[in-house]
Amino acid sequence: MPNKRVLVLGATGTIGRAVFETLIARKIEAVCVVRARPTVGDAQNTFASKADTESASVVFGDPTDPKTLRTIMGAQRFDAVVSCLASRTGVPADAWAIDHDAHVRILEEAQRARIASMVLLSAICVQKPRLEFQAAKLAFEASLMRSGLTYSIVRPTAYFKSLSGQIQRLREGKPFLVFGDGALTATKPISAGDLANYMIDCLDTPTLQNRVLPIGGPGKAITPLQQGEHLFHLLGQKPKFRKVPVAVLATAAKALSSASKLVPALSQKAELAKIGLYYATESMLVLDPATGRYDAAATPSYGTETLFEFYARLISGEATLERGAHAVF
Repeated sequence: MPNKRVLVLGATGTIGRAVFETLIARKIEAVCVVRARPTVGDAQNTFASKADTESASVVFGDPTDPKTLRTIMGAQRFDAVVSCLASRTGVPADAWAIDHDAHVRILEEAQRARIASMVLLSAICVQKPRLEFQAAKLAFEASLMRSGLTYSIVRPTAYFKSLSGQIQRLREGKPFLVFGDGALTATKPISAGDLANYMIDCLDTPTLQNRVLPIGGPGKAITPLQQGEHLFHLLGQKPKFRKVPVAVLATAAKALSSASKLVPALSQKAELAKIGLYYATESMLVLDPATGRYDAAATPSYGTETLFEFYARLISGEATLERGAHAVF
């Protein structure tokens, strides 16, 4: 990939940071745009100081602002945009503002600057859309496919950090929480580093271009029950589970949805309840449109690190976990 220059958006998120750092490791010229926060010790400033190298740089500004994007894209040559931007909450206003509207502006500025390609981080759950953030993502995916740019729409299964939030609970002697019997859903999670490498491969691999790309990590699909069992094994504890009936989530989501019609202020809580119910009952695997069932065998695998290997590194202290605003447990 000689002389290719890449603009990275969303670089302070887990996957965006991995993408930026992987570009640096591969010696590909990269620029990332992050919101300026001059507070001493701010994580974004720390990130900027670490990332600033001969082949990479950080520009402070609002990556959703068309004027900022126009200035950056107009002042420098870029061959591709990699966007890892995503709404923080998934509630309607946030989802449409970031997952759709902001990306439409990014696409428009990329076209204006004659940037040739775009790699978009999406999500595998959009294949069965029931939530507003899924609708917003799909709407932009359609715009990108019509744009004339070479595109790669990457739909990962599940991230390691989203499946690691209960370790501290177990260390405190609490049970591992599962919905239903713990085997209602399954996924083939992918590490941030493996996903970053896959997304960068899209920049220079014709077979990964102009395609929608579901992708999971190596190994077999695993259920929440299996995740808990393995964590107890690594911690040397006797397995202890608390099984939460799915009906509890369904009832809460329905009640909040009904109440929000009378009290609009409850609409955000209602959407969050729907999101929780969705993830409790839907697998993050490729959906077979003919049968309506999730298919682990049809879910592509990529990379080298498994979730259980990551768990072992977390528990041994070799790895750390940044939960952030998306923590569920």
